[in-house]
Amino acid sequence: MRNVLNYCLITTFLALSIIHFYWSAGGSIGYYSSLPADENGNILLAPTTVDCILVGVVLLLFAIVYAQNPSNLNFKILKYFIKFGQWIIPIIFLIRAIGEFKYVGFFKEVTTTEFAQMDTLLFSPLCLGIGCIGIFLALKNPKTIDK
Repeated sequence: MRNVLNYCLITTFLALSIIHFYWSAGGSIGYYSSLPADENGNILLAPTTVDCILVGVVLLLFAIVYAQNPSNLNFKILKYFIKFGQWIIPIIFLIRAIGEFKYVGFFKEVTTTEFAQMDTLLFSPLCLGIGCIGIFLALKNPKTIDK
């Protein structure tokens, strides 16, 4: 069960990473519906190519965190990095799912924009799923750093 959930997270992070690299290369499919907008439809973020690349790299690192088994690593600092990542990543996504209460998350006020609809149907549930699976895996991981 843990392996299946682990592979789900790895696959999800790889897919999200590829999407961000696609956007950084000039791709536009899904790009504008992924940007928060105000009530008048004005986009609130203007990510640059570098921003998309950075997010893609971070998501790729998240996939690597879940692909590694801390007990197989020789360097203690890497073990701490992986174990820390296995806790901080789901917390980040749970916070994202809750949102900032105006434009993003389950409790947002603006609900009529294309982004708000996609956020309700896909983005926030995905973040909640990643967060819950990540917490479950972190709690169920029997391996400790000292082993």
